[in-house]
Amino acid sequence: MIPAVRALARAAMAARPVPLADVRARAGLLDPSDRSYLVPVEVFTAVAAELTDRRRPDGAFVALCHNGRRWFSCRSVYYDTPDLRSFHDHRLGRRVRYTIREALCEDTGERQFEIELTGGRGAPVTHRRPLLPGDAALGPDPRDFLASVLERSYGIAPPDELGRVLETECTRATLVADGQRLTCDVALRCRDVATGRTVRAEGGVVLVRTRTVGRPGEADRLLDDHGVRAAEFTPYCGGLSALRPELTAHPSRQAVRAVFPTAG
Repeated sequence: MIPAVRALARAAMAARPVPLADVRARAGLLDPSDRSYLVPVEVFTAVAAELTDRRRPDGAFVALCHNGRRWFSCRSVYYDTPDLRSFHDHRLGRRVRYTIREALCEDTGERQFEIELTGGRGAPVTHRRPLLPGDAALGPDPRDFLASVLERSYGIAPPDELGRVLETECTRATLVADGQRLTCDVALRCRDVATGRTVRAEGGVVLVRTRTVGRPGEADRLLDDHGVRAAEFTPYCGGLSALRPELTAHPSRQAVRAVFPTAG
């Protein structure tokens, strides 16, 4: 077991387990602030231990649990146009930009068609539609949903051509407290659909995404105390940059190298 996976498992086991309904009740965010961090495994271990300490005055963070499991195998497929419009819109920081993906939790069987937009103050806003077994991710109903979201949010039509560009998989645990949610990913693996090339994340880094309402939460403050700053990194843009060095990278090359030190 690589260090990051071991640290994730220990953090999840230290927290009290709760079902998905409790997670949604405690961290259902109407206008979330979203921050991403590339956390060295030793820092993650220290921060997670403090957050899950059941003696915390404000209450300990709890862990999402399903069928006795507290960490899960998650897969995503990212879709883009032939000229990678979504990737370049993010790279250039355009106001109107979005990411299209199919998300699957292998341990629960849950599939979602997701459209992540950039909302107010740059925070991402995700629109989801469940996919039933046998549903095509880009079938008529998901395409209608995509058209509706883009028209309502940006006043634009969806691209005519969309195809599978990147496949990702990772191991994930979710920690929550009232108004705060941490999504913690390790063992990220990205595959370029066009070439079949793959890259794997460094075993000493945990990808942490915090969601809070408004100001930074307790996890953000603890990470800041350890000298860890928010990073411009997403699995789609970061993974594709690592797999195709000829692309002008977004996020920065520094963040890509931190996650995929042997890529390129």
